[in-house]
Amino acid sequence: MGLLMDRPVMYQITNQSEVERLYLELVDRFEKHRIEIIDSRIVVRELPTLTHARIIYRLLLQLISAATEQGLELLQEAKIFLNAQADRYEPDLIAVPTKARQWDPNHVYADSTFLVVEVVSPSSIDDDHVVKPRNCARAGVPLYLVIDALDNKVRLLSRPSKDGYTHEVSVKLGDPFDLPAPWNLTVDTGKLIEE
Repeated sequence: MGLLMDRPVMYQITNQSEVERLYLELVDRFEKHRIEIIDSRIVVRELPTLTHARIIYRLLLQLISAATEQGLELLQEAKIFLNAQADRYEPDLIAVPTKARQWDPNHVYADSTFLVVEVVSPSSIDDDHVVKPRNCARAGVPLYLVIDALDNKVRLLSRPSKDGYTHEVSVKLGDPFDLPAPWNLTVDTGKLIEE
């Protein structure tokens, strides 16, 4: 099954138990793909590009010291569980305590995360900017970071509520921004994209 990054395969199913069954089947079957439930759609995407991976790696270099001091792990290819009747996301990066509360061996509870990071790809623009932040806020994720090289911007969303995040800091990609407690550090977004 050949998939393109800008054309994910999506399955729209209305029965929640059928969504869960198909999701688990696809996770087992397509190990080299990112599989998520997003607004009751099962979305199958190829793994990120090298540019995408470099942005995450360069962000990790800036976060690792602060994460270690706070007893947090920075995980890629980890999934978050919002609740039994909700979506399943595999963000590009999450920060969780070393003994994060898990729903199962593959999913960390969203409210156990300290930070969710998404790097936008052509196929994920709406999901990364609108759908996932709204649902992560409802699940209690305190910080949601969107790195959008396509639109040359970085958004840090905080103060989650039932209606979404109530605070946003947006900077041009290349400018610094402050990550609040427990991080208390300035992220240099210029280092995320330098050649």
